[in-house]
Amino acid sequence: MSPQVPHAVDHLVIGAGFSGLGMAIKLQEDGERDFLVVEQGSDVGGTWRDNTYPGAACDVPSQLYSFSFAPNPDWSMSFSPQPEILDYLRRVAARSGVLDRFRFDTVVEDARWDEDTQRWLVTTSAGQVNARVLISGTGALMEPKLPEINGIETFQGEVFHSARWNHDLDLTGKRVAVMGTGASAIQIVPEIAKQVSHLDVYQRTAPYVLPRHDRHYTRFERLLFKVAPALQRVYRQAIYWGRETYVPGFTREPRLVLPAKRMALRNLERAIEDPDLRERLTPDYAIGCKRILMSNTYYPALAQPHVDLVTGPITKVTGDAIVTADGVERPIDVLVVATGFHTTDLPIAHRVRGREGRSLAETWSTGGMAAYKGTTVHGFPNYFAIIGPNTGLGHSSMVFMIESQVAYIRDALRTMRAEGLATVEPRLDVQESWNADVQRRMRRTVWNSGGCASWYLDEHGRNTTLWPRATFTFRRLLSRFDAEAYEVGA
Repeated sequence: MSPQVPHAVDHLVIGAGFSGLGMAIKLQEDGERDFLVVEQGSDVGGTWRDNTYPGAACDVPSQLYSFSFAPNPDWSMSFSPQPEILDYLRRVAARSGVLDRFRFDTVVEDARWDEDTQRWLVTTSAGQVNARVLISGTGALMEPKLPEINGIETFQGEVFHSARWNHDLDLTGKRVAVMGTGASAIQIVPEIAKQVSHLDVYQRTAPYVLPRHDRHYTRFERLLFKVAPALQRVYRQAIYWGRETYVPGFTREPRLVLPAKRMALRNLERAIEDPDLRERLTPDYAIGCKRILMSNTYYPALAQPHVDLVTGPITKVTGDAIVTADGVERPIDVLVVATGFHTTDLPIAHRVRGREGRSLAETWSTGGMAAYKGTTVHGFPNYFAIIGPNTGLGHSSMVFMIESQVAYIRDALRTMRAEGLATVEPRLDVQESWNADVQRRMRRTVWNSGGCASWYLDEHGRNTTLWPRATFTFRRLLSRFDAEAYEVGA
């Protein structure tokens, strides 16, 4: 049982992944002592704690997928496997000395702005706490999204989401189906194909899959990074700028990413000899419209005789099979759902209520998610979101965006302290102008014009997840807290 939360704190942070941990460390650096981090899981790590499926790894290079203030010279590979990322976050948390202000196994059930006290009144599973400032670091890859398929509740075998992997289940000799062909699925399929007797992979849209140029770091390289940290910083910068070269092709001129398309198609041609299978694995939309994936093992796994790619629409699930629109019934023992997360309908948005008693979800119900600089929302005083609307990336490390937002929030808190401000809330006209500009830029991006459906788009067809400009531009725009854009209360 987790300890009770304190009755009142200055700053309450929700979530203990990269966002919440990074925020806590920087609050402590700024001399803040009266803060609390609440986390529904039992440890730090966020998505890297929860996603433990076979083959789980990052598709952003290790050197870039870490805090800039806490480099790790001991990455074993150029693309980190999940256990190493989780171990890294645990080490950073332990060394930072902030864990005494973390409350694990604590769920935020409701957070409501109280106009009379000018504070957030938060109900958690470990008690009630009120806070002057509420900072959400829950991220978008938190709540698994389950498919709405007729009869799935009647399936008699094992069924679980990729983010809730059942490690007690031995797949050896089982007939298994994997729904989805996204970033998780292409890591899962090659691993479980080694165990199962038969594997069906259900694909709605074929992804572009680039070769994964992964390798083990040598002992000498790791030693060099340890004794010469400046060299590791240079290496990190080189990777950053290499990744940033994708931005113009995604946001302005699609022809610039045609070399990547050719590389992906060559990857497909080399691995798949069967012309029918190759045709079904060939995307019919512009590269980058959906997330570009990386794997050296996914296509070879699909080419194995005991693995079938199923592209027909699923009509229903029975007690022991999946039925597709062509009437074919494929018997299975285990169903693995790799259908992503609630990225445009964030669960936390239903629990946070602002000045007028409306939740974020209600506020966003008509026009989609929207925030000023992806961080603050009109009608929600002293509320800050890390990885808020239109801060996601399709090419680089989210840790860069997280650190940019953490810096902006820190400057906001310093400004509030220095000027004696009780509340800050973005002006509606400023927020609307910011989001109008984001959506105007979004129209020309490959994500909106590339001819595909993706989790980037909400139910209105609006891209409320990705940032349509360079990441260094985002950092520059958030380099200082612009109090003039806010309604402030003394």
